[in-house]
Amino acid sequence: MNIILFDQHKKNLLPFTYTRPIADFRCGIITLKEKWEKRIANATISYLTDDYLSEKFVCNYANENYYVSGNILANDHLVRAIKALEEGQYLSDESNRLIALKTSKKLSLSEISTEGLEAVYFEDSYNKIENVWDIFVLNAEAIEQDFDLITKGRNSQPLDNTNTHIGDRLFIEEGAKVQAAILNSTSGPIYIGKNAEVMEGSVVRGGLALGESATLKLSSKIYGATTIGPHSKVGGEVNNSVVFGYSNKGHDGFLGNSVLGEWCNLGADTNVSNLKNNYASIKLWNYEKGGFKDSGRQFCGMMMGDHSKSGINTMFNTATVVGVSANVYGGGFPRSFIPSFAWGGAEKWMTFRFEKAMEVSEKMMERRGIALGEIDRAILKSVFEQSAIYRNF
Repeated sequence: MNIILFDQHKKNLLPFTYTRPIADFRCGIITLKEKWEKRIANATISYLTDDYLSEKFVCNYANENYYVSGNILANDHLVRAIKALEEGQYLSDESNRLIALKTSKKLSLSEISTEGLEAVYFEDSYNKIENVWDIFVLNAEAIEQDFDLITKGRNSQPLDNTNTHIGDRLFIEEGAKVQAAILNSTSGPIYIGKNAEVMEGSVVRGGLALGESATLKLSSKIYGATTIGPHSKVGGEVNNSVVFGYSNKGHDGFLGNSVLGEWCNLGADTNVSNLKNNYASIKLWNYEKGGFKDSGRQFCGMMMGDHSKSGINTMFNTATVVGVSANVYGGGFPRSFIPSFAWGGAEKWMTFRFEKAMEVSEKMMERRGIALGEIDRAILKSVFEQSAIYRNF
């Protein structure tokens, strides 16, 4: 079965879609693409995305192609409905939103259309990421579903007797270290990935997804539903947030109802507001609208794109949107929309020169034993050029 996960409404999900297809988002324990891989045995699954991303995120065509919207979180009902599609049919929901279509044609992103196709309606419920805040809003349910999917029929590694565990939904992968921690899985499952570590004194209230080789630093305080992606390091206080991977929040400070991309670093005592003083509905910058969009939510923290950093004691306003490769520092609250490749803080902003930004990215990635390749550099160069219109400093 050849499944092609295509992007829809990418601009609405910036800054995270600057550097990846939507299906590469992490929500729950695994990415959206990995959810399809886990549910459909022996399927070939690839991406259909913007040209500048397509060398890294390749599209594979076959004689029979199932084009599936990349923002959808897979479930078994969807899998059955998509498998049942015949040539020239498309699956849509009650609002006539395209879920999937089947065709032998090799379509480009601009050619995805239901014109001339026969509609099949999907009547069951399903989850999809349409706005950036959906990533943390859907995270509790996604952790539950992924936990059942990943752990079914498998045995957890034993929990060291120096820990206190309340509840029965805990799974520890091979090589993980958990010592002298308090783990409460009564409000959601706790998943500790391969070679991950929970250091002494940490207190976790599930759900929690701690990715492969990720670390909870000493005396961390984690409220669910929180995902800490692979090779990330997190300390301090975190509530209902998602870290895609390879990012650091290694020190004290609060992060709530937020999403961090990859290769981010929050300096010591960085704090993020997730609630307005007047308890009003939160508005945050939306690239598609070109202005601030009402989320309809009372809690929303920070959305930070890949390779962005904050200095020590940085304070972020409620619902701050930070682009890719921004460097934020200094006293006071910076603006609530910080463009990609911005350098500065509340007092002054300037453009973070591309080559200087690449030097920082190279050094951070080297710490994880990963090189910044030419493909990634080309992607970031494209982001630098696309985002120039927002850097009116």
